[in-house]
Amino acid sequence: MTTTGRKQVLLLDDSALTLDMAKTVLEAAGFGVLTAVDLAALEGHLARSKPDLVLLDVQMPEAFGDDVGMVLRAVKGMQVPILLVSSLGDTELAQRAREAGVDGFISKRAGLDALVERVCAILGQGPRQP
Repeated sequence: MTTTGRKQVLLLDDSALTLDMAKTVLEAAGFGVLTAVDLAALEGHLARSKPDLVLLDVQMPEAFGDDVGMVLRAVKGMQVPILLVSSLGDTELAQRAREAGVDGFISKRAGLDALVERVCAILGQGPRQP
């Protein structure tokens, strides 16, 4: 958690537009948000901060998000919730999450409201009211 008391979400996605939209809605809901467009940026954030939740895009040019999640969990021992995020079908996402040993997934198809709702549920806080 940041010094401001806001829970911190780290997002990895190769789409700057997707990161921008997700960051906007999550910050509006009261979260601190770190974004990474590649593995180097992700590693940099992890070296400097301790996020409360990590969201990993599955289909990345450098590596699959489920593989990154597996390394974060099994090799680096990360204990915070890690979720896969993708527009792949729910059945495939559920299987990938299970095999990677991460905590679940969020479908991009469900939209930004579903993203905020799920993050709020996982981190135990309701969205900030306007």
